[in-house]
Amino acid sequence: MNEEQFSKRLTQLRMEKGVSARDMSLSLGQSEAYINRIENRKMMPSMPAFMNICEYLGISPKDYFTIDNGVAPSRDLLSAYQKLSVMPRDRQKHIIDIINDLAQ
Repeated sequence: MNEEQFSKRLTQLRMEKGVSARDMSLSLGQSEAYINRIENRKMMPSMPAFMNICEYLGISPKDYFTIDNGVAPSRDLLSAYQKLSVMPRDRQKHIIDIINDLAQ
């Protein structure tokens, strides 16, 4: 799951719950624009914040990352995401560019 898919998944799950991005942000104890910034790919949540998002949505992290064919990412992939999420933005972009290049 890339950054765009991550943000689209968040939007999908939030809309299914029937809550605005503002209300969800405030419910998570964040600024009003927090969820909006994630959905617009301006930022990614930290791993603890991601866990809070899943808890708020009433789903497991596995459910968040399960794609349409029902296959969830491996533990290694989730671990890599955790490490990536705490890296500086320029390093995240560098690694994502490498992954995208290899996937072609």
